[in-house]
This record gives sequence, structure tokens and C-alpha cells, in this order.
Amino acid sequence: MKAMSNDRPQGVCASELASIVGEENAICLWENIELGQQKGIQQAIASGKLPSCIVYPRSQEQLAAVIATAYTNNWRILPCGSGSKLSWGGLVKGVDVVVSTERINKLIEHAVGDLTVTVEAGMKFSDLQALLAKSRQFLALDPTAPESATIGGIVATGDTGSLRQRYGSVRDQLLGITFVRADGQIAKAGGRVVKNVAGYDLMKLLTGSYGTLGFISQLTFRLYPLAEASGTVVLTGKAEAVSQAADILRGSALTPVQADLLSTKLVSSLGLGQGLGLIARFQSISESVKEQSNRVLEVGQKLGLNGAIFADGDEANLWQRLQERIHTTATESLITCKIGVLPTAAVEILNQVEWGLIHISSGLGLLQLESKNQVLKIRDELYSAGSDRTQDSRGFLTILSAPMAVKEQIDVWGYTGNALPLMRRIKEQFDSKNILSPGRFVGGI
Repeated sequence: MKAMSNDRPQGVCASELASIVGEENAICLWENIELGQQKGIQQAIASGKLPSCIVYPRSQEQLAAVIATAYTNNWRILPCGSGSKLSWGGLVKGVDVVVSTERINKLIEHAVGDLTVTVEAGMKFSDLQALLAKSRQFLALDPTAPESATIGGIVATGDTGSLRQRYGSVRDQLLGITFVRADGQIAKAGGRVVKNVAGYDLMKLLTGSYGTLGFISQLTFRLYPLAEASGTVVLTGKAEAVSQAADILRGSALTPVQADLLSTKLVSSLGLGQGLGLIARFQSISESVKEQSNRVLEVGQKLGLNGAIFADGDEANLWQRLQERIHTTATESLITCKIGVLPTAAVEILNQVEWGLIHISSGLGLLQLESKNQVLKIRDELYSAGSDRTQDSRGFLTILSAPMAVKEQIDVWGYTGNALPLMRRIKEQFDSKNILSPGRFVGGI
């Protein structure tokens, strides 16, 4: 990693922000930040100047005042929650101050009868699920790093996971959002609205915007009741047969809540057998779970695949280990990518990589690749051979986390569409001074 310096006097930002956040431990100068946290922040920023400090507002009002001060002083901000996804996206340029919502973490309202919840952005996903479980409800997301990820960070990165199969994306479950604009003004959209901003669907805009349009401070979600029973079927074997099983499952009346295709190394590392894998989870009343699981097993048997059913603790352990394997890189040189591909082409892609998971219906998934050349090769395959690469695209491949050298050499997003001018106009309207996560989003936005 290249050496970085800080040409801004450390006390300049901190002294002005201290009067806003008050408590002594609410601001930490760069040299006092724990080394592991320093490393996490450096993975998110381009080589050059280091931020002067990290600040922890304790309320939405304090957050708004911090952002307003930064706006007045033209300070560039790196927004974050717990920092679990700071390494995702493009490298942010010229950061002056890191602002964390980790301490803005209250439960605002849980309307049990309406199946909705409103929370502050810094609440940990795991803490929210534990609170909801007391009422036999849950938020139907399974994000990366569920123990440490904050709700705001999950929305800012659009991090859904395999439950998208049944419940849809983050956008599909979001009912309301409150955020702080680049100028420090508070704006709201959707549920619990006081004032909306006409002309934009702000919930959709801010979801997956990586903190470039506004600083998310509060969110309202729809919830679902916890199912009576759960069971998971795993089929493993030859690629062609696994592909056929996925086609049959997609076209059937079966209703898995999660259904993914797994690469060969991922299958073997989990002790599930040999070859490619298909993993499908059902959650409903006990009779339905058993019936649907057995039907998937029968499909596998007819295709010559090995099959097994997991339940109770074994099932929970399997999904936890799968989450850990696909999100944890064995070496720092590996490149973690988000892929979107035609579902029918998923097996073809998985045959080319050691570590990969792709959802059978959405075609979205995660790959761990060994080099930038492998990234570029798969990207090329996701486009037609025609002269206009923006036409007939078979999908996309976006780098989430990678060594800084890789992010400096190739385009993290690999976007070839025609919406960049529109995106730039939106960024200009929301953040005219370009102080929020500059450079982190598509096209250097």
C-alpha cells in the first residue's frame, strides 16, 4: 500500500466539529485511530492525503450540523457505519473527514401489527434481528458481515443476499427513508413522511448509491413473520445436470426463499461433495417444507445428482459457513466481485471460477477472482461480440473489494451503459460541491 500523508492540520476539522458533537470521545484524530480501523479506511481512499479524523455524531441533528459544517468549509466526507463495506466501490478522493453513524442507532418504532419497523441508520443488523425475533418477525435481508453491518450501510450498498429469491431487493423492502443532504438539510421520503422531495423516487436513488447523494440517517422497512419450519436441499454433481435442475426449479411451482448455484471449490470446501452445487431453502409450515424438499431431491435423483437435506442446527450452520466462505478471501490478493448474468448462463460462468455463488432466479451473485486479467476476461464474455458493447449485454461484473493497485488500474464498476450523463446531473443536483464520497460511484461520481 502506498504511503499517504495529511497536508491538513489535524486540529482544523476536529476543533470545529468538537463544538457540535460535544463528547470528548466523539472525535478521534487520525493518529489515535486503532490500526485495524485505519487500514479499513485506507482501503476506501485513493493514495494521497489521509483524513484528519473520524467523527461520531449521536443524533440526526448532530449529523446534520456536521455535514453543514463540512459543506461550508468544502471538506470532503467519507460516510460510513461500522466500516464493514468501506472497501467496496471506487476509491474516494481527497477525504478530509470520516463521519460514522455507528452511534446513531436507536429503534424508533416497531409496529408489530403493521409488520413495519423504523430504525436509525447506525443500528447493527444483528441487533435489529434479535429485537424483531422477540415478536417472531424478521427483516428479510442476509447481508455481508451480518454481525457488524449497520442498516444504513446495507441500504447504501444495496446488499441483499440470497433471500432476494423470495423477498426481493433492499429497494423492495424499504418503505421510508430520512437522509441528510450535502448542505446539511434533512430530507424524507416514503413512509413516516414529513416533507418529500418532488421529482425523484428517493428511496430507489439512495439505495446502492454508496453515500454519494446523501447521508442516510433513518429507515423504515416492511417485515415478515418467522416461518414455522425450515429445510435446505443440496444437490451436487455434473454441471449440465445441475443446470437442468436449476431450470426445473425456476419453472416449477416450488417457492424456495433462497436458491443458489455454487462453484465446485465452494461445494467441496463446505464438505457437500464434488462438482457444482444447487442449494435451495424452504421455509413455511412443516408439511410444505418436507414436501417441497422431497420434490427437489426427486428432481436431483432423476438427473443423477447426489442430494441431501439439512434441518435445524445443521441447516443454520450450513448457511452460516456458506456466508463466511463466499465473503472471506483466503488471501488479500483475491478480488471479490458482484456479478449479474442471465440465470441460464450462470453455470457457464461458475465453471470458470474456483469460488462463486449465483442466485438461480436473479442471476446476481458473488465471485472471488485471482487477477485483474480474470476480471477483464469475464467482463468481455458478458457482452456480445458486436461493435457496440452497450447493446445485447449478458450482464455485468463489478469489483467490490480488491487490492488498491487493482482498483487504481482498472474501472471498478465496468459500466458501459448510456446513463452516465443522467447520473452526473443527479449528483450535481444533490451534491453540487462534490463533498460526499467523491469518486466512489460509477464513472468517478
